[in-house]
Amino acid sequence: MPAELADWPKLPPLPEGVFDGREAFESSLRLALDAAAAQGWREIVLSDPDFSDWPLGDRSTVAALQAWSATGRSCVVLAKNFDVFARHHARFVQWRQTWSHIIECRICNAASAPAVPSAIWTPTWFLQRIDIDKGRGVCGRDRERRGGLRELLDECLRQGRPGFPASTLGL
Repeated sequence: MPAELADWPKLPPLPEGVFDGREAFESSLRLALDAAAAQGWREIVLSDPDFSDWPLGDRSTVAALQAWSATGRSCVVLAKNFDVFARHHARFVQWRQTWSHIIECRICNAASAPAVPSAIWTPTWFLQRIDIDKGRGVCGRDRERRGGLRELLDECLRQGRPGFPASTLGL
């Protein structure tokens, strides 16, 4: 276990099954990012139309991402647009600038593209909001559901393009 994770708190198991409500979504999201750090997940995909209601600007979220980030890790962030990041997720934006070499941000808003799902995908666990407005969804390790989600994400990524640069260079 890497030194920065030695003091990471013992985590409850990742949730399985249906979740309902914004608090349950945020709790599952935070727990997943803590697990990513504690367990050294190699790959994470974060996906949402705009991430407006994700707690990506919270100190605890950025601390978990900081503990997770290491050599050999990769994160894809997929959105229809990244307009809210500068206003609502300033800590994440700053963290991303430091770790831009492991974070790929992609925009998927082509007319022919599928709707961008609100989800977290990893090779061993997933979370997907089915009803974004009410914060309802499903999460777990189910291989079939995780595989279906990955296929949807892959199609969005295939039709997407790079977006949300880590920095803007001017002349």
